[in-house]
Amino acid sequence: MAQPGFWDDPEAAGKVVAQLKAEKGVVGPLTGVLRQLEDLQTLHELAAAEDDSETMAEVDRDVDTLTEAVDRLELATLLNGPHDRAACYFSIQAGAGGTDAQDWAEMLLRMFLRYFERHGYDAEELERTEGEEAGIKSVSLHVTGPYAYGYLSCERGVHRLVRPSPFNADNKRQTSFAAVTVLPEMDDIDVEVDWDKDIREDVYRSSGAGGQHVNKTSSAIRLTHLPTNIVVQCQNERSQHQNRAVARKMLTAKLFELEQRKRDSELAKLYGEKGQIAWGNQIRSYVLDDRRVKDHRTGVETFNPDRVLDGDIQMFIDAYLRKRAEKQSKA
Repeated sequence: MAQPGFWDDPEAAGKVVAQLKAEKGVVGPLTGVLRQLEDLQTLHELAAAEDDSETMAEVDRDVDTLTEAVDRLELATLLNGPHDRAACYFSIQAGAGGTDAQDWAEMLLRMFLRYFERHGYDAEELERTEGEEAGIKSVSLHVTGPYAYGYLSCERGVHRLVRPSPFNADNKRQTSFAAVTVLPEMDDIDVEVDWDKDIREDVYRSSGAGGQHVNKTSSAIRLTHLPTNIVVQCQNERSQHQNRAVARKMLTAKLFELEQRKRDSELAKLYGEKGQIAWGNQIRSYVLDDRRVKDHRTGVETFNPDRVLDGDIQMFIDAYLRKRAEKQSKA
């Protein structure tokens, strides 16, 4: 980065900066733990020599904090997949449940945005389709940060909400579903696409809070892969060219994931036989009137749904990482 001309190619420079950030995300916590351990050893020796009970109690508290940091490092070693360190495309789509499902999709978006904020991820909105009455039908984000794909892939699947419906005059109990899709961003995906024959491209005017320019010009791009009927769209960038480039990367990632799903039985089960966003496919249930959230893959349960919906979902991710590592060790 210190070489002359490094910033002459902003795109290439950006990739190097992102790589540096990822490496620091690995090395920084480790060196921090080692430094804290040395400080605690020194403080413990001084407290023992002077028989200082107050300082010894402080050391004990710091040891608990250090233990938590070591646990986080151990979990990071479980992220050893080929794409775990990559950025990702993160999408939420409303499923069965009508207006309640669209409202649920927006609630999930808020939950994940709070999680991203807490953990230092950057999220750029690529596309959003608003609901007719409330909420959103779908949203797609580009998420960057250390091990973004590795951690967020643990949230892939159907999320189920049960609550008294605010959109029902009788306030009846309603079950709603929304699906989370997470795809790694890769520059070297080996997927054959005939961009002339297999792709239908639609250009349309962006909608939503996209800024004055994007709302007044037909800059948004929708790509449909005709053989699979997979659809992606991007409206966040200022030009058709930029939106097309992002949409092509998203489509390539989706086609790659489709091939992976065919070979990966566990991934296929997350989507069900027909990929329905409905009963039987949920990975987690959020039951608001019973005040509980349960992950059906790991059995982890909490009785504080407000805290979860405010972005505190690391417990579910950690448990799934451990269970996945356990399965891999037995295989």
